[in-house]
Amino acid sequence: MPTIDSILKETRQFPPSEDFRQHATISGMNSYKGLCEQADNQYLPYWEGLARELITWKKPFTRVLDDSNAPFFKWFDDGVLNVSYNCLDRHLAKHADKTAIIFEADDGTVTRASYAELHRRVCQFANGLRSLGIAKGQRVIIYMPMSIEAVIAMQACARIGAIHSVVFGGFSAKSVQERIVDAGAVAVITANEGMRGGKAVPLKAVVDDAYGLGNCSSVKHTIVYQRTPSTPNQWQEDRDIWWHKLVEGQADSCEPEWMGAEDPLFILYTSGSTGKPKGIQHSSAGYLLGAMNSFRWVFDIKPNDVFWCTADVGWITGHSYVCYGPLSMAATQVIFEGVPTYPDAHRFWQMIERHKVSIFYTAPTAIRSLIKLGSDFPRQHDLSSLRLLGTVGEPINPEAWIWYHEVVGKGRCPIVDTWWQTETGSIMIAPLPGVVATKPGSCTLPLPGVMADIVDESGETVEPGKGGMLVIKKPFPSLVRTIWGDPERFKKTYFPEEFKGQYYLAGDSAHRDEHGYFWIMGRIDDVLNVSGHRLGTMEIESALVANSMVAEAAVVGRPHEIKGEAVVAFVVLKGPRPDGEEARKTVEQLKSWVAQEIGKIAQPDDIRFGDNLPKTRSGKIMRRLLRAIARGEEITQDTSTLENPAILQQLQEPAA
Repeated sequence: MPTIDSILKETRQFPPSEDFRQHATISGMNSYKGLCEQADNQYLPYWEGLARELITWKKPFTRVLDDSNAPFFKWFDDGVLNVSYNCLDRHLAKHADKTAIIFEADDGTVTRASYAELHRRVCQFANGLRSLGIAKGQRVIIYMPMSIEAVIAMQACARIGAIHSVVFGGFSAKSVQERIVDAGAVAVITANEGMRGGKAVPLKAVVDDAYGLGNCSSVKHTIVYQRTPSTPNQWQEDRDIWWHKLVEGQADSCEPEWMGAEDPLFILYTSGSTGKPKGIQHSSAGYLLGAMNSFRWVFDIKPNDVFWCTADVGWITGHSYVCYGPLSMAATQVIFEGVPTYPDAHRFWQMIERHKVSIFYTAPTAIRSLIKLGSDFPRQHDLSSLRLLGTVGEPINPEAWIWYHEVVGKGRCPIVDTWWQTETGSIMIAPLPGVVATKPGSCTLPLPGVMADIVDESGETVEPGKGGMLVIKKPFPSLVRTIWGDPERFKKTYFPEEFKGQYYLAGDSAHRDEHGYFWIMGRIDDVLNVSGHRLGTMEIESALVANSMVAEAAVVGRPHEIKGEAVVAFVVLKGPRPDGEEARKTVEQLKSWVAQEIGKIAQPDDIRFGDNLPKTRSGKIMRRLLRAIARGEEITQDTSTLENPAILQQLQEPAA
């Protein structure tokens, strides 16, 4: 197979300021290289040292790694701990009164919880779960709005050893039912409703609909948090119980269930190419270590920081950098319910100003949507509390990076562009902010101990500038342990025989530049084969968004009898959606622009305009739908998770 061609050239560099570098947890390139050399030369002692330094163990481990049944690796497997204890109890001696969570609801109402208060509420809820007979190893579905209660539910499950599986609160009844059935869940924790952009979102009703789809007999209890005054239409007395009734009279202390290091902490379902969701199973100790260490190093966390990750707990980012990473490191964090543009586009910037947020971690999709609304909104607010910015979820195109750096960070905040996955559990590649001179659009260098490489189909390292498949060559503690109930699918998906089962295959294409920086080019299945050239979709999208007219773009391929694949671009402009002659002119301008930016080979054959792109409620672009539209196919996939289903009609219309 030929290597993937890299067509994006970015030469701008932004080193950290001398002041930031001097005060950083990891300061300067020599410190970074020293850690990398330690990991290279003494891989197991390196991870052993981190695990002993960061985790509080009930019974310390004596074995670091058991790879005798690869790729089903075991880390620290004879150690005993409890993840909730590591997030709460151990902080009470020094940080009982420190604010753990600042929660801002959809209507702007603010609630705060100290570490002592959070510990008390987690213990009460954990005791409530135990009173229902929920025990170690049983699975619990959590289908909640963003709230302190969502974190309490996750922490309480971890405390009693129940395996939680959080389902994003925008998913359909069918999605909930599939996860209940696959996990064999004994309970569902939900709310009567959530609030989003001023509108009530039914949650208990969706759970009831999920039950109605059948095969949910494993569920014995539904625990319902009353988020709004409304009363659910359905209530089954022997199964449904209000959250506040469950915790009434419960003790405010709860002995943790002491867990083996390899006992599962949670299952998180992610989409698979077959359509059946994959239950990604993470361990207790290895996952926690990855979340803790990456949180302190990548975000350079300090005792007085206020950290805000905008992700929902329904995604891995919300697990690692809302529920577990910040709390395990005794940080103060912001959680918000709602959307960035409600009640208006001031929301994010008002919250940063109001809560003196110092570290802001969000998705490129959110950044691009805010760019479209203009720079006047952030400029009206005091964002001087910010000292570090971050991005997560997909590669950020260079022009959005520059806007984020200049308009939000005022040119003084390093940006950590993080690459990682549900399966890796924690950040793998990112610029350590006191070390790396960043480049817009590059996630830069692997964290010490992450043995990342870019290889061709035979597993050989490709030369700099050439694209290939991103792999991690050695097991690491936070790696997915298996796919729940399907170990063969786990091996086939992540440790394919082509690599002799040795390398973790990320499923992303990437290349390295002359400085060794990693550039993510898109998913392997999002690579286009145009006239014999393999082109990454992300690079074409970045070129389009570099045009001053364009707010956002998504690129897919469709079959072409001569070129193999044609490039189809779906574009959101900063101004109104054009039609007629104006649309035709805009299409020609953008085609010429791409040809000029990266070459005629990447020029789109077809450009469609929409007021938005089809996204899930988490902001993820549904590229499968775009591929179906590009090919003129009937859309048969489930669109219930779409934020904006009406947009599909717009995108089916050729621009000119």
